[in-house]
Amino acid sequence: MSANPEPTTHAVSAAEGAIARPARRAGRRHRPLTPFWRAVGAVAWKDLRAEMRSRELINSMVLFTFMTVMVFSLALELDKEARQTTVAGVLWVTIVFAGLIGLGRSLAAEKDRGSLDALLLTPIDRSALFFGKMIGNLLFVLVIALVLLALLTVLFNVTLLKPLLIVVMVLGTVGFTTAGTLLSSMSVHARAREAMLPIILMPVVLPVLISAVRASVAILEGLPRDDWFPWIQLLVVADAIFLAAGYGLFDYVVEE
Repeated sequence: MSANPEPTTHAVSAAEGAIARPARRAGRRHRPLTPFWRAVGAVAWKDLRAEMRSRELINSMVLFTFMTVMVFSLALELDKEARQTTVAGVLWVTIVFAGLIGLGRSLAAEKDRGSLDALLLTPIDRSALFFGKMIGNLLFVLVIALVLLALLTVLFNVTLLKPLLIVVMVLGTVGFTTAGTLLSSMSVHARAREAMLPIILMPVVLPVLISAVRASVAILEGLPRDDWFPWIQLLVVADAIFLAAGYGLFDYVVEE
């Protein structure tokens, strides 16, 4: 008597197919890429396609960003000097809390659908899965950051579209999303994962946030290079440490 395949088998096959098809297409078009980076691109593209279809995550992050900026704008409406001096803080507070929404859902959605175990069983390096998820999260947060720059420029009447500030924003979001992706994979199995992620993430990314805020303030105030360049150097070092930690620890973190 034949038995029906278990649901996990179907989930594994579907996940393998979803990752293998883009990887095969990428391999035909770009032969120099290694299988590792083809797998990274396939995982990131899978997340982007899923979000383009549902738009659930990006809509929530954009709405939260708009509401947060409006609250700060109304609170500081009568004090123009305070608006000028606090715009960097408003920028990073909004990026962090909007990013927490995306990071909390990046692996939680996979867990709820039952596809996380299937992804972990696919025949790819688990660090490739980490970098694919991190790149997807990074792109989502960068989209929110660009929307935020436009909103703050209009509502706070401050020019934020400066090349150095954009560099700081990219470096800060790289460190934040790298640590957030690693720690969200740790908290995804917890019952109170929505509350646990901010608790364990914020102390870890504190050096990144302090450096990003200090560099942003110095750039917006037009201070000399010696006031903001050391903070950018610290951001680069922190990003490198988090990327190395994610590469080395993700395989152990996702083990239940």
